[in-house]
Amino acid sequence: MAYLRLLSATLAATLSLSGPIFAQDAAGLHVGATRVDITPPASPDFPAMNDFDHEKLYLRAIVMDNGDNRAVLIGADLGGINEDVWADASQRIADELNIPVANIIMSSTHTHSDWPANATTAPGTPRYGSEFVANVSLDAVKDAMTKLKPARVGYATGEAYLNVNRDVVSRNTKRWTQAANLSAASDKTVGVLSFVGADGEPIAAYVNYAMHPVNGYLAGFVSGDFAAATSRYVEKAFGDDMVTVFTQGASGDQNPRWLRTGTNALASKGGAKITGYEMIREDIEAPLRNKTVADGPLDPVVAHQLGSYMEALGTILGEEVIRVMSDVKDLQDDPKIWGKQNTLTCPGRKRLDNAREGVAGQYEPGPDVDIRFGLLGIGNIALATTNAEIYTKIGQGVKKGSPISKTMYVTLANGRALSGYIPDDESFGHQTFQVLGTRLLPGCAEQGIVQGLSDLAAEYMAQ
Repeated sequence: MAYLRLLSATLAATLSLSGPIFAQDAAGLHVGATRVDITPPASPDFPAMNDFDHEKLYLRAIVMDNGDNRAVLIGADLGGINEDVWADASQRIADELNIPVANIIMSSTHTHSDWPANATTAPGTPRYGSEFVANVSLDAVKDAMTKLKPARVGYATGEAYLNVNRDVVSRNTKRWTQAANLSAASDKTVGVLSFVGADGEPIAAYVNYAMHPVNGYLAGFVSGDFAAATSRYVEKAFGDDMVTVFTQGASGDQNPRWLRTGTNALASKGGAKITGYEMIREDIEAPLRNKTVADGPLDPVVAHQLGSYMEALGTILGEEVIRVMSDVKDLQDDPKIWGKQNTLTCPGRKRLDNAREGVAGQYEPGPDVDIRFGLLGIGNIALATTNAEIYTKIGQGVKKGSPISKTMYVTLANGRALSGYIPDDESFGHQTFQVLGTRLLPGCAEQGIVQGLSDLAAEYMAQ
């Protein structure tokens, strides 16, 4: 915990030199943002390449204040933020800023490589524990408050063809598996919430795209994957003072379109031959994941190829973010801020088998499952949230069903439901590990989430 104490002490010193944290006197929107390095200590067993920006992990915070109300947007390069951790962190921030918890969105990028672990080592609890996340989040928010300045906010969207649906029937086994399905639903939307200073310089961006950061899964080196690469690419394009928070859209059934370099890394560690061609991912990953082969060292050349690929994805996605930021219309300088959260309760099921994929699951009735959803309104913009991994068609339904045209859907936000993945009703017929593992029965979550968020948007409009 020496790392945490040093981080907190450094931020505290910064805050003490910056004056009062509530120094906003003028009317209109004021925005401040900050970025805190949360990269875990280096491990001699898994040394960093120190070649790529995505090898550094950050927690980022954006604070908005319109003189009447405040809101906070936090994004962290972590695999996830558990329910108890979110509850502690969000309440402490709400108390500090005297705002409702519903005015805070905390999300993770869901990187699968945020800990220097091999296939036999679980992530260390300090990285995910309440003390670490809550303390760093609160200090980041305080620091962002010292940087409040007049701002305008706007929302626009672009497109990136980097993701692909990952539920597919294998051509070889004729069973459901996880691989690229080019003909299934995939949302290519890149959503960008831009915060611009009175001088026209960007203060922050809040970015949304639906794609799992699985490239570095089991690879053995620390990385925030393409999400971290995207954030740093955009930040450095503007001189490194601005802050870019990456959030996950409805990515429960969305992978990067190309997984060759990540699969090669697993082959290197597991002793499989690297052919140069794209290989069947599950054939290479399963022995490492199940620990049926020795987890050997990662070839440095293969590691560098994977790191370069992550960086390339971040460059392409970052360029689209910058393109969108360059032409945002209808910037608002005094938006209303409003937040509310509700809970959807759906019937659950208990799984009786442990098959990975490709077979029918066996279940018995289980306890009901609570799903938290919420909406943060910022003028004519809505940030809809759900605390789980959501399938594409639900995400598309949320945006289509919202009475607010500028709606971004942020998943893996504000805790973690006990549901597991939340497939759309049609996808419950897929025998993939996401569907087999969900604790939900079909027929409730999709309609409940879409309708619930539509109702919250309507309630916000009526204020």
